[in-house]
Amino acid sequence: MKLLKPVLSICLLATSVGAWAADVLPDYPAEKLSDRVWVIHGPTELPSPENKGFMNNPAFVLTETGVVVIDPGSTLETGRMVLRQISKVTDKPVTHVFASHIHGDHWLGNQAIRDAYPAARFYAHPVMIEQAHAGQAESWVNMMQQLTEGASQGTEAVIPDQVLQDGQEIVVGDVTFRVYLSDWAHTRTDAMIEVVEDSLLATGDNALYTRIGRMDDASFRGNIAACDQALELNLKYYIPGHGPAGGPEVIEPFCDYLKTLYETVGELYAEGLSDFEMKDTVLEELTAYQDWSGFSDEVGKHISLALLEIEQAEFE
Repeated sequence: MKLLKPVLSICLLATSVGAWAADVLPDYPAEKLSDRVWVIHGPTELPSPENKGFMNNPAFVLTETGVVVIDPGSTLETGRMVLRQISKVTDKPVTHVFASHIHGDHWLGNQAIRDAYPAARFYAHPVMIEQAHAGQAESWVNMMQQLTEGASQGTEAVIPDQVLQDGQEIVVGDVTFRVYLSDWAHTRTDAMIEVVEDSLLATGDNALYTRIGRMDDASFRGNIAACDQALELNLKYYIPGHGPAGGPEVIEPFCDYLKTLYETVGELYAEGLSDFEMKDTVLEELTAYQDWSGFSDEVGKHISLALLEIEQAEFE
């Protein structure tokens, strides 16, 4: 029996270490997009046990005084992975963090940054902060836990407390960050962040590439307006919320998707068709997007949501 206890202890330790290691997110490479900005491209699939919840595009910006992170990801382990990639580029501290909107796959990685850099400042749209405190933060933590089947265990919501304003400029060292807020686009909480000196815009989920996302919280008209605003800035680089970053060509297709779907639904509604009657015709107009991740899951719902918005617009 004297030997049994140490053996059991070793076995339990090995089991717990093995379980913990299984939930550590593998490194995804940080790709240099511009002079100061790196982006980590996440998978475009929904959160799952396989991707451990990681699916967005965390970005980080090197300044003279520190590192600014935009959308550090969906879990504690995602945030830690982002910090590992930053450490391969610089030993400067993270000083500022921006959240693009309320959806937790973009900002629950805040926890890792708060733990490593307690003095960092966390920024978001005022309505995002309000919604997070009203229960959305807890809901997203629970949702990630369910979707990853426990791989996000230990993640806690670190809610931003620095309120952004539309048109605001935040200077960090030698870099200017210009803020563009929407009243209602992909959500009612969207913030797009421009890195002025690098002619770059992080759009959040106002624009996606090679992925069709949820529009449950969205306004088609507002999202189209946000897309148009991003393109009208005529910048050199864009980081969509999901999918490869690049030039304007990486956000133009999603803008066209939204416009084509909304306009086609409007035309067919004027002809008296219901959502299920117009689906085949709408799909024909969207053939270019059928290979995008999430298309088959979301397009039917998008048609119904667009129809509801068009009907509501008649009473405005």
